[in-house]
Amino acid sequence: MFMFFRKYIGTRKFYMTVLAVALPLMFQQLITSSVNLVDNLMIGQLGDEALSGVAAVNRYYMVSLFGINGLMAATTVFIAQFFGAKNTGKMKETFRIAIIGGYIVAIPFFLLGTFGAHHVLNFFISSGDALTISYGIQYLHVIAWTFIPLALSLAIGQSMRSIGDVKTPLYAAISAVLINVCFNYILIFGHFGFPRLGVVGAALATLLARVVEMFVLLLLLKIRSYEFKTKISEMFKFSKQMAFTIIKKGAPLVVNEIFWGTGMSLLFVFYGTRGVEVSSGYAIAGTTADLFFTLFAGMAVATTVLVSQPLGADQKEEARKNGYQLILFSMMMALVFGVLIFLSSFIVPQFYSEVSTQAKEISTTFLRIMGCLFFIYMANAECYFILRAGGDMKSTLFMDAGFMWCINLPLVALVTYFTDWPIYYIYITGQVTDLLKLVVSLWMVKKEKWVKNLTHLDTI
Repeated sequence: MFMFFRKYIGTRKFYMTVLAVALPLMFQQLITSSVNLVDNLMIGQLGDEALSGVAAVNRYYMVSLFGINGLMAATTVFIAQFFGAKNTGKMKETFRIAIIGGYIVAIPFFLLGTFGAHHVLNFFISSGDALTISYGIQYLHVIAWTFIPLALSLAIGQSMRSIGDVKTPLYAAISAVLINVCFNYILIFGHFGFPRLGVVGAALATLLARVVEMFVLLLLLKIRSYEFKTKISEMFKFSKQMAFTIIKKGAPLVVNEIFWGTGMSLLFVFYGTRGVEVSSGYAIAGTTADLFFTLFAGMAVATTVLVSQPLGADQKEEARKNGYQLILFSMMMALVFGVLIFLSSFIVPQFYSEVSTQAKEISTTFLRIMGCLFFIYMANAECYFILRAGGDMKSTLFMDAGFMWCINLPLVALVTYFTDWPIYYIYITGQVTDLLKLVVSLWMVKKEKWVKNLTHLDTI
């Protein structure tokens, strides 16, 4: 028992440090998720088809966002470790690679969303409903342009967080959120003399918000001192060894994130076989749950700071201790958040007045299942963050996307297409596989391949 407390339970100072790092990003994500919920409520006034069409596009958007974030996660691990090692030159090189790499990942998604929107929507909307697809195409044609400012914003914001500055990206996010809320109200419904644009108005508001966020981050980057800051003229100045090392470490993470996002999108397709009401209800539940999944974002940045930075400074024992203590702390926090998700199921779905009763009932049930299993989701995620913080990207690929594509998706596909089970049974089937995943995740953390200093490039 003493060894358990020593290994998994930290000091009051440790928990205060975790909260100091995690809370600003959690607050930022809470604001963003709240706006997304308001977006959904507004779009929900247009009916099930509009909400389902936008939800389908958001699945595609999620795949691209995960892919870009996968690369950023790899680069920020290096920035955090070089920051711990006080190697400013390598921080600058890594930041340049993050920007270039972000666009290499983002541009194909932009092109496909712009010129192949119909194919994207036909893939994600299994029911083939023409009206739903039409709404989705209108939305995607505009939202695809957000990839251009998004890639740069993520590179800057994630780099800031990796060195412990979690407040500056928060300011940028707040400015973007205010723009998004105001113009959603104006453009979706046509207030103050503006035309009523429906789902196109929602997309335009999001695009404008992303552009504002990018310019705010660029301005703050210019006027403040950051060790990783670089000149535009030096954008392509980095060593081949640095690029190769980041590609070597980052590729599995990018692949993992894209396959994970694609897998989540396939689940949306599977659930959608049971009707447009299911897609609509799933969208409501997902947007509501995002309010509480902010815990994931907070723990991700806390893990980068409390594990990656000590590893870069060659303080491996401290990094090891912090990693194990973060697992238990994240699970305890998740128990509280899980209760809140469960309670939200009694309130939020009822605000969707123009959505069908069946869709509201489905979202209610989904939220209650999520609430009960939330601490399992968080434990798996924290193991992932720890492995990533030490650069053990191959293990993250195996336990995350590998598990989903080898276990979760085949099982859900089986019960979707070879049984007549109702949606609730299908959904539970997919969720309970996370229990098995947790066993694998904890085993990988205990192997401790993640306890590695990545600043010694010649040893990688």
